[in-house]
Parts: sequence; C-alpha cells; structure tokens
Amino acid sequence: MRSSFLPKFLLAFALLAVLSACAGDDKDKTAPDEPVNVLYTKGTDALDRGEFKDAAKNFAEVDRQHPYSQWATRAEVMEAYADYENMDYDEAIKALDQFIELHPGNSDIAYAYYLRALCNYERILDVRRDQTAAQEALKNLQEVVNRFPDSDYARDATLKIALINDHLAGAEMEVGRYYIKRHLYIAAVNRFKTVIDKYQTTSHVPEALERLVECYVSLGLPSEAKKNAAVLGYNFPGSSWYQDAYNLLRKRGIVMEKK
Repeated sequence: MRSSFLPKFLLAFALLAVLSACAGDDKDKTAPDEPVNVLYTKGTDALDRGEFKDAAKNFAEVDRQHPYSQWATRAEVMEAYADYENMDYDEAIKALDQFIELHPGNSDIAYAYYLRALCNYERILDVRRDQTAAQEALKNLQEVVNRFPDSDYARDATLKIALINDHLAGAEMEVGRYYIKRHLYIAAVNRFKTVIDKYQTTSHVPEALERLVECYVSLGLPSEAKKNAAVLGYNFPGSSWYQDAYNLLRKRGIVMEKK
C-alpha cells in the first residue's frame, strides 16, 4: 500500500541550503560542529542517494545544532520524511507528533498530518491480522480531509479512506466466515451486520447479505433469511451472491420471488 511524495516546496527549500547559511550562526560564542547549510545539504544529498537513515541523522543535527535557525523547523519535517522512507514509522510519527504540537500554524502542517497518516497506512496488515494500524490510518486520513479539505493531500486521503474501509470490511468478513465454519452463527451475524451497517459502500456488502441468509437459515429464522435475501435481490439483482441466496432458500423450502 506504499505511497508517498515529497512536496515541491520541501525540495525547493533544500536547494536553498546549498546557497546560504543562517545569518545568526556567526554570532554564536561557540561555533557549531558544522554550518547549518552543510548539514542540511548533507541530508538532502543522502535522500537523493536513498540513504534515508543518514539523511534523518543529518536533519536531526540541523535541529540539534541550530535550533533557532530558519532551517530547524523544516529539518524536522525532512527528518520525519527520511524516517518514513526508511520504514522507521515509529520514529517518523514521533517526530511528526512533536512538529504538529509545536508548529500548528506552520506552512508545512498539512503535509505533516498527511505524512503521519501515511506512516500508519503503510503498516496495514492483511485482513487476517490485527487492524490497529488500519484504524489509526483511517482516523489520521479523515483528519487530513477535515482540516485541509481543499488540499492535494485531502484528495489522496479520500481515495485511501475508501481503500481502508474496503480492507476493514474484508477483515470483518474473514472473521465472519471463520465463525460460520465453526457453526457460531450468532457471532457471524454480528460481523456481517457490521459490514452492512458500517461499510455499506464497499464491495463486500453483497456477500455479507448472502452470508446473513446462510446464518439465519441455519438458526431456523426463515423470515430473517427472506428479509436479507430480498434486500440483496433489490440492491444486487444480478449478482452471484443473490443467486446463491435464492438457491439456498429454495433448497430449504423457503419460497420467494426471483428478482
């Protein structure tokens, strides 16, 4: 699910590092280990070479050695980006959380929120695993959409939200199927209802309705089975899942009009 981009304004800022140093550095009583522009340029050069760990270290040094320079705040974002590219998501999130807290009005704040969301997005596991990262990514991406609705980040976040919802619905379906195999029908019903109620725009809804028909037939609740089959037939009349539900009901002697 990996997806990222470094904004043009960050790249442009990196180019300026080659040309100038912070004017206040000469006033320091104790000279820093390296000039700020040298450190920043080392970071951007390391990024270009794909040496993300070294890049993060150099950007961290900008902030440590020159905390009051014009470069320090931008270096915090660049350090987080380097950590993200190095797949060190915990460190990236830590840096971004701090940046968001300390610089809420900074021009890079939208990107900081977006990059934090990507860190969790990249950690989403398959539907059979724990979905904590998916839930956190969903929350982060929705925050991007709510706070920065007209940004490019919001448009990409909206697409990713749809993908995550489909993924989370798939996780619910996986558990529901597991319960059916073990004849735990009431538990399965709860999972499939979650898909229908919470993830109703995803691709999993037709199967969830058909699985509910299966569960209610097995529980001896033909009226509930017919009701869900009718909803399935009304919304997805040509789907194979409706055909399966119709055939199951007919096999069990439960009559309903074919859509």
